[in-house]
Amino acid sequence: MKRFLFVIDYQNDFVDGALGYPGAETLDEGIARKIREYGAGQVYFTRDTHQDDYLDTREGKLLPVTHCIEGSTGWQLYGETARACAEVGAVGINKCSFGMDLSDPAVTAVLPEEADEIELVGLVSHICVVSNAVVLQARYPQARIIVDAALTGSVDPAMNEKVLDVMESFQVKVINR
Repeated sequence: MKRFLFVIDYQNDFVDGALGYPGAETLDEGIARKIREYGAGQVYFTRDTHQDDYLDTREGKLLPVTHCIEGSTGWQLYGETARACAEVGAVGINKCSFGMDLSDPAVTAVLPEEADEIELVGLVSHICVVSNAVVLQARYPQARIIVDAALTGSVDPAMNEKVLDVMESFQVKVINR
């Protein structure tokens, strides 16, 4: 079975930086453990990636909080998750929007050709996790898409619960809820 783990945007700025929130750091140990369980060749991570002109972009005008500027500390993966990704040689995918851009040859070149099962963990559930669940479901229509509710989250717990319901409605399996 071809199984992959995608760690979505578990970056410093979303944990304890510009858009961080209390409790986001508690996901670190569990995400790192899961990365090590999947191991080499099975782990991908995304990084929300913006440039210095972020505040001039559409997103920056709607969310005027400078974050995840490429190369900055806030852009880097957080804590033990970063170390685990390095240990297993996880493949990084930079994205300038909520979901991975499947029209970008640099993205499609590193994605697995086939997948039977894809599990997602990371931040933020109601924005980037759900967006990437949709993107991955479109890319791998026969794959089982899973979100580990214990290893994803949001600054808004009510929104987190709602988005888990929405994902289940489009056939994403939500575990550890």
